[in-house]
Amino acid sequence: MIDLYYCPTPNGHKMTVFLEEAGLPYNLIPVNISAGDQFKPEFLSISPNNKIPAMVDHAPADGGEAISLFESGAMLLYLAEKIGRFLPAGLRGRNEVLKWLFWQMGGLGPMAGQNGHFNVYAPEKVPYAITRYTNETNRLYGVLNHRLADREFIAGDYSIADMASYPWIVPHESHGQNLSDFPHLKRWFDRIAARPAVIKAYNGAKDVYARNVAPISDDARNVLFGQTAASLKR
Repeated sequence: MIDLYYCPTPNGHKMTVFLEEAGLPYNLIPVNISAGDQFKPEFLSISPNNKIPAMVDHAPADGGEAISLFESGAMLLYLAEKIGRFLPAGLRGRNEVLKWLFWQMGGLGPMAGQNGHFNVYAPEKVPYAITRYTNETNRLYGVLNHRLADREFIAGDYSIADMASYPWIVPHESHGQNLSDFPHLKRWFDRIAARPAVIKAYNGAKDVYARNVAPISDDARNVLFGQTAASLKR
């Protein structure tokens, strides 16, 4: 059994999509990040970076003690290797998947995340920041659109590269992007959105990045974005 510490953000959805696609049993443990659950000592013992998602695998492949993981890219890689699916075994195919997985982790996610922050959560509108991150999100959409021009999925067969990237395209409207401007990306997006496991992973979830949300309170904003090293109590 896998315990998944979760909030319905793009990074959280990566993991529910994978677990549903793989058919792995899992226990969903909600983490209220607006209330500060991510700073509790018991959560920090699993995710020292105080971010979701995090997970504990109580049945690791080596038969030993439970393994805890944080960082969604590391979790996807771990699970794909564990079950032998969604990550090619061959050198070249594996390399293609990992390149695009790390592209998402280092580019698409952080840039789209900053886009969402300055468009939705920032207490004041900063035009330079909004333009900067909207344009960079647009550029990254273009990179992915070009990649998908001659292939069905990002790295050959459906893989963890697709599962990592898809949830960060879901909030395209609130990130100021029009999928009609990216026809290859749109084709890929629509195909993945129709997968039964993806539908199940998203069904009933309140994706706070997929729409314009109501302004959050100052207290919640401070919990989410005002923490420093001194805030952590371990």
